[in-house]
Amino acid sequence: MEKAISTVKSKIRTTKEKAGVFIMKRRYLSGITVIELVLILVIVIALLLIFKNQLINLINTIFDKIISESSSI
Repeated sequence: MEKAISTVKSKIRTTKEKAGVFIMKRRYLSGITVIELVLILVIVIALLLIFKNQLINLINTIFDKIISESSSI
């Protein structure tokens, strides 16, 4: 009886260890790290600052067109 209990305990222990290893591997393989997220945000903000005037002009022309087209409805 004691041998069966020790066998079950050892199987549970090895299963827990395997699950822990699997979780640790998945944690490092998937997901965006903070550094990657910060770098992406910096690039997006830099592009917005570089093309600020062009974006403002584009948005203004789009809204002007929407306003002029909506008056015909």
